[in-house]
Amino acid sequence: MKLNSKKPYVIYVAEIIYSYVSIIKQNNPSIDTKEAINKFIRTDEYNKLSNGTIHNEWFEELKKNNYFDKDTKNKIPEETIKLLEIQRDATIKQLIKIPELYDTKNNTLIEVSKVAYQFLWRMCESYELWCKETKQPELLSLNIID
Repeated sequence: MKLNSKKPYVIYVAEIIYSYVSIIKQNNPSIDTKEAINKFIRTDEYNKLSNGTIHNEWFEELKKNNYFDKDTKNKIPEETIKLLEIQRDATIKQLIKIPELYDTKNNTLIEVSKVAYQFLWRMCESYELWCKETKQPELLSLNIID
């Protein structure tokens, strides 16, 4: 996924989550957004997000470029990098990896997974708010905040 350099760096991860949840929902038109998020929790992309791989790969790419944004050619401020590291750490804590996400007796999310689900929902909400604030409704497919 190519990231648009005009958006704040902290919105990138929300965009990634939103994109994957949107794809899941498009591929399964009979499910709602809640179920699409639950399906996302069971993907390799979720695993890469929950263990910090997505952020770490991004940081490695930035480091190779001496923290210059490839699209804008501007140096990314150290404060922004620190903020992204905080975002990575918070994401790992919120999306804690546990062996089994569901109670097998009634197929409901257990408490830790509820935290992960709520975090993913909030990230999708944040992305939609950013899209609305920047007048980009064409990017919205989940319509969480309507």
